[in-house]
Amino acid sequence: MPVVVNHEDLRTLSMALYEAAGTPSDHAEIVTSHQVGANLKGHDSHGVVLLPTYLNRIDRGHIVPTAKPEIMSETPTTIKVNGQWGFGPVISEFTMQRCIDKAKDMKVAMGVVREQSHVGSLNDYPLMAARNGLIGILMCDSGQSPKSVAPFGGREARLGTNPLCIAFPTDLPGPVFIDMATSAVAAGKLNVARARGLPIPEGWLLDKHGRPTTDPNAAQDGGVMLPLGGPEGHKGYGLSFAVETFAALLPGLGFGIDPQGRHNDGAFMLALDPSAFMPLQEFKGQVEAFVKYLKETPPQEGFKEVLYPGEKEYYTAEQRRKDGIPIEDSTWKRITELAEKHGKTDLLKTIG
Repeated sequence: MPVVVNHEDLRTLSMALYEAAGTPSDHAEIVTSHQVGANLKGHDSHGVVLLPTYLNRIDRGHIVPTAKPEIMSETPTTIKVNGQWGFGPVISEFTMQRCIDKAKDMKVAMGVVREQSHVGSLNDYPLMAARNGLIGILMCDSGQSPKSVAPFGGREARLGTNPLCIAFPTDLPGPVFIDMATSAVAAGKLNVARARGLPIPEGWLLDKHGRPTTDPNAAQDGGVMLPLGGPEGHKGYGLSFAVETFAALLPGLGFGIDPQGRHNDGAFMLALDPSAFMPLQEFKGQVEAFVKYLKETPPQEGFKEVLYPGEKEYYTAEQRRKDGIPIEDSTWKRITELAEKHGKTDLLKTIG
């Protein structure tokens, strides 16, 4: 059975562990906010399950916890950033904020990032734009670090999970956003399935012999993930190709695989001011009316209601703020070991 942890207690513990590993408090606060925020939304694959991995990457020198972004080039509507192997949330927050500031002046702005660590849950960054009355877009790729996804029709990994996210400004209680991998599943969900000892749906993986499998461990034993779309996987493959072009080729990361390469989240982001086309409140009203129109759809058998993109995460966050965040035993065990290592066991608090 998973343990249940209050989100504020989890935030305090996580931040203390990052600081104990040499992370400045302002960087630790940003990274912790992203990971605990992912758990709150139900995106557990991008939550504190990643904390041990990030600390391990600090120990190996793959993450430089004190690194700050370096602006490589900049115009009124564009920015190119080198993350100098800092935390992805720190570097990408900086870059998206610069895009937001530019878009407020110029109506549209774009940025690319290279040489940063894992960015975590993508929706956090486009939602920064949405909270500022802008449309936000983010695409990410893993550069030349080891790959996990086969192109459509192939059985060898040549692509990353290459996710993308789009968020829209509204006055609805919950944010409206699309956050998805272009692979059949996000890699972190395989980690969660392994941690929980659960099988996975057929269509996510091929084993090392090129056969469909429901074993999440197959990915670590010569298997390969498949592109989004199942028998229509050419669509996910095409999206993945586009994401990698925007997020890896455009920043100058290139393509292919360096077996010794550290995790390197190349990114492309965009902020767009809807007021370039219509007044912001009119646009928000159009989005909200569209949401209402969709939610009035009669539900099919097995569904209680039609949800708008992002609504499930909103409901999950509301529940978990009240009831706590479930953490699988294997992840809590690793976090406990880290707390013992860094003398923070007094911060290991659970509910019930």
